[in-house]
Amino acid sequence: MMATRSSRSAIAPLTVLTALAAACTLAACTVGPDYRGAPAVAPEAASAATFVRTPAQGVTPGRAPSEWWLSFGDPQLNALITAAFAHNPDLRAAQARLRQSRAQLQQQRAAEMPKVSASAAAPRMREPNLAAFSQQPGSSGAGRGPLQFYTAGFDASWEIDLFGGTRRAVEAASDEADAVEADLADAQVSLAAEVAQAYIDLRDEQQRFAIAQRNAGLQQQMLTLTEQRRAGGTAADVDVERLTTQVETTRSTLAPLAAQVDMSLDQLAVLTGKAPGALDAELAAPRALPSLPASVPLSDPATMLAQRPDIRAAERRFASSNAQIGEHVADFLPKLTLFGDLGFTAANPGHLMRKNNFSWVGVPYLQWNVFDFGRTLGAVHGAEAARDEAGARYEKAVLAALQDANGALSRYGYQREHLVTLEKVQDSAQRSATLMRQRYRAGASSLVDLLDTQRAESLAQQDVVAGQAQLLKDFVSLQKSLGLGWRSAAS
Repeated sequence: MMATRSSRSAIAPLTVLTALAAACTLAACTVGPDYRGAPAVAPEAASAATFVRTPAQGVTPGRAPSEWWLSFGDPQLNALITAAFAHNPDLRAAQARLRQSRAQLQQQRAAEMPKVSASAAAPRMREPNLAAFSQQPGSSGAGRGPLQFYTAGFDASWEIDLFGGTRRAVEAASDEADAVEADLADAQVSLAAEVAQAYIDLRDEQQRFAIAQRNAGLQQQMLTLTEQRRAGGTAADVDVERLTTQVETTRSTLAPLAAQVDMSLDQLAVLTGKAPGALDAELAAPRALPSLPASVPLSDPATMLAQRPDIRAAERRFASSNAQIGEHVADFLPKLTLFGDLGFTAANPGHLMRKNNFSWVGVPYLQWNVFDFGRTLGAVHGAEAARDEAGARYEKAVLAALQDANGALSRYGYQREHLVTLEKVQDSAQRSATLMRQRYRAGASSLVDLLDTQRAESLAQQDVVAGQAQLLKDFVSLQKSLGLGWRSAAS
């Protein structure tokens, strides 16, 4: 019973200090400005029912799916984007940065808690012969035997967050972690768009290469026929030379197109985390362009601003910089740290845990930098300026997003109209070429006229393919501008 009372009396001072610290923490104020939300930017445009540049056709009100590429109905494109999300080096670097920011947040949260360490020692020492030093007659000169004792204990320290400086640091770290998570989502948005555009480029180049090859083959047949007619005396040398020029001109476009195909294949390989050439066997065979959806779901500007991760990142960094002001303001005020030590010391290890060998120390330590010659004030002013900079960056991000979305809508709408015109030109060129071939075989038109119509037909075919590819890429740009394509970091 006596041992129990003794233990309680020994631990009581630390209990009082702990209770005092808890009371101080609960009653503490948090200095610095509280976060009131991001500033309003372009409120009329942000709250409008529609975008300024919404095209008259091709879009319908509604919320588009995040995985917009599924609407193309192209399994190869779907597989490429999935592989890029899993293996792209830039995306893995963004994921690593997110883990770093969360680890830093964990460290900041741990700073609010006490630090406790345990120690144990068994010092062995020998006392000096004091008689020898005094040079007294008859001293033997022999010191006492070695001393051995044992000690074990716990040390603790706790900086009480009286004015919220540590809480502001945790708040800033949490907001920064949220911003880095939004950076990861923004990287996913950009990566999905980049893969889709590279894939569309590949299919566009393959289609135009096939058209050029087909035209070169047809022209070669005409050249062979004309050479036979010249041998029979029904065609002139100038006709052969003109056809030869046409054939070589068409063939000259093949090499640049083949080089572009190789570049697109390598770009897709690198985007999916593979070496150049790794996707040749899978993608080298020409395929048609993906199918464009009949209509594009389009949300309002407010929804777009809410789902764009770059705006989320800018807003979270603005909040983080606001919290950092309070973190520096707390340096003006006193800091209270509690130190405590519990220990046992004995000459015999078997007696170490006896109550008579127990000792404790509790020390409240108050520190206040009364004179720092403006260092803290400068830090506060710097944090305020950083907050203002972050606010301006947020404003720029919102305005840029509105511009991006409206520009993408404008390009998409006009490209749809342009493609309709190109298709009409192609139809007309095909009819003209068919009629001219019939007239040429009947001898009613010249070879020059025939070559001109064939050249126009070939150019019209390639223009339509290029126009279709551009419309698809404008669709991709529109989805990117709406902030679509990212997945939650937890998924």
